Amino acid sequence: MAQVAAASARTSSSSSAAPPTSATRPKFVSTSSTIPLANACADIARRVDSYLATTPVSESADIADLRQRTKERVRESLGVISEALRRYSIDELAISFNGGKDCLVMLVLLLASLHYHSSQFPPQRIHTVYVHSLSAFPEVDAFVNDCATLYSLDLIRLPTPMKAAFQKFLDAKPHIKAIMVGTRRTDPNGADLTYFDETDHGWPKFMRVHPVIDWHYAEVWHFLRELDIKYCILYDLGYTSLGGTTDTLPNPALLMESGVDSTGEQSFKPAYALIDDDKERWGRNT
Repeated sequence: MAQVAAASARTSSSSSAAPPTSATRPKFVSTSSTIPLANACADIARRVDSYLATTPVSESADIADLRQRTKERVRESLGVISEALRRYSIDELAISFNGGKDCLVMLVLLLASLHYHSSQFPPQRIHTVYVHSLSAFPEVDAFVNDCATLYSLDLIRLPTPMKAAFQKFLDAKPHIKAIMVGTRRTDPNGADLTYFDETDHGWPKFMRVHPVIDWHYAEVWHFLRELDIKYCILYDLGYTSLGGTTDTLPNPALLMESGVDSTGEQSFKPAYALIDDDKERWGRNT
């Protein structure tokens, strides 16, 4: 199977970047309390509706174009999720969520869709698999846990490899028929995917649903920031694609001109400052 989340080779230019040390890297602190899923869905749907309905009076042509393209992506993705909810009951549908920006967009749009379809799909806990690296960042783990609380995710944590993790997940939840994943077409092995693809021979059998397959990097960040969605703090430290601590560095394309901050540590712009899709994985070495 074209793996749901595969890593690409890091470009040679990424070797110049060094990750923040454990002493200098801020710690993600969960401050959320449990919110009923129906309330969370209603809040997210309100934000999505407001975003789609709003056209700022004054903004640059580039931002106006980005906004228009992102709105088109939102409507397309909502249509894909609506089709998934038509094909499968909410108890037959799960999401693969690793705390990354792409699956966060997917989760946000699923929550909005559950509100739109609330009479047909009474909100309940969302079946969720978190396939994590054996060297997962503590900030990523904390963020995933925070999302589980905020959005009522019925979370099962499983270590890589991906194929074995999905098999264990389906063994625990044999009623699951489809899993939504946050793969984008610019990801490794994403170029030929469609909105709905069954797993390949030799993989656990389920339908892969790709609601954000056609999103671009800049659209992802525009959407999350416009809706004021909490995201993993590592993105503010220059990480643009999250793997594990042994294979992920801040993106060298975001290194500040000065190179270092007041403490002498390397300093990076936040992830949303990157524009080019092709540079998204420059901080990955797998």
